[in-house]
Amino acid sequence: MSLWALSALGALVGVWALFFPAAFYDLFPGIGMLWVSIDGPFNEHLIRDVGALYLALTAGGVTAALSRGVAGGRAIGVAWAVFSVPHLVYHVDHVHLVNPLDAVAQLTALCITLLLTVPLLLPAARRLEPAP
Repeated sequence: MSLWALSALGALVGVWALFFPAAFYDLFPGIGMLWVSIDGPFNEHLIRDVGALYLALTAGGVTAALSRGVAGGRAIGVAWAVFSVPHLVYHVDHVHLVNPLDAVAQLTALCITLLLTVPLLLPAARRLEPAP
């Protein structure tokens, strides 16, 4: 479940940023909130790179979700966590750039992304074999 949720998130952000960087800059995350344009001038290269990063995480997540073992899921969980922790820390440090409602929404979204990595990083549950 976490792999698919993270992959869906990555696909949405990735496609938007990579293929429509100006719209991503001007409108992300949508619904009247602005989380990117308030943080500095438009940089098409940077936004397209962010989109490619999200799509790379998506590709890894889908590959892991379709594989049989837990190693792929754990690896993509580590990758999302390594990306998500500094991303969250940056936004905590820059929360003053957005209004209070956006601040709560932004930090909540970033915490949810990080929390979705937790099940991927936990040891796999052992199956209980029926008694003979």
